Parts: sequence; structure tokens; C-alpha cells
Amino acid sequence: MRKITILSAVLVCIAFISCKENATAKIDAANLETAKERDAKISLGSAIMEFDTMEYDFGTIVEGEIIDGAFKVTNKGKTDLLITAVRPSCGCTTPDWTKDPIKPGETGEIKFSFNSNGRVGKQHKSITITSNAEKITETVRLTGTVTAKS
Repeated sequence: MRKITILSAVLVCIAFISCKENATAKIDAANLETAKERDAKISLGSAIMEFDTMEYDFGTIVEGEIIDGAFKVTNKGKTDLLITAVRPSCGCTTPDWTKDPIKPGETGEIKFSFNSNGRVGKQHKSITITSNAEKITETVRLTGTVTAKS
């Protein structure tokens, strides 16, 4: 048993010694340059999304009404904010948003239209925003109650 242990230890040592590949030789110069550029941008600071409110309460409406509203988003960061995607939780909500970069200190909008047709009862809908901000995704909410048509 002792011979097997010693033999195993010798084989492990040989395996480590034979792996003399130089890891620094494997680094691709183009990847290194890309990483340097990315790190330089990060050191400048990133965009930060700040909303006027995280929840929009549309109150009580009658089934079939369409509610239009907007969330204001301000860039509190140091670089341009670019909203890349806005996804509602269901097809009853249609979003539209500022497609141009939002400069630091400036404000953009995420507009929405909620169609209450066929949606009777308490409503909790969400809109997920994806951007280049420090926090990549943010979620805002729509709430309210839809009463049946008389």
C-alpha cells in the first residue's frame, strides 16, 4: 500500500513538472487591449438609473379603459445611459422609451400603455428595463384595480 502511495505522489509530481507551458504566452494581445479599454471606461464611472417612482398606481378603472403613463428616468452616473430593452410582464402593457443615450444629469422617459380589456380584478404588472447602467436591470410596477363593465 505504501508503494502505491509513493508511486502516486511521484506521478503527480511528474505531471506538474511536465506542464511547463507558459501561461503568459497564451494571452491574446487583442483581448488584452479590449480589457484595458473596458477598464478605462469603468474607471470613469458608469451610468446610474434613478426613477421618479418605482410604482405607478392607476387606481380603479372600468374594464376596457386604456391607461397611458410614464416613468421618468434620470441618469445620475458619470457616463451616458443607454436603455437597450424594455420588457413588460404581459401583452396588455405596451412600452416605449427614450432610444437616444441619456447624458449624465439628463432625464428620459419610459412610456407605457395598459389595456384593461379582459383584465378584471386587482392588477400587478411589471416592466423590466435593461441598460448599460451599474445595475443592469431595473423593474418598475403598475398596480390598480379593474372593475367589470356594467
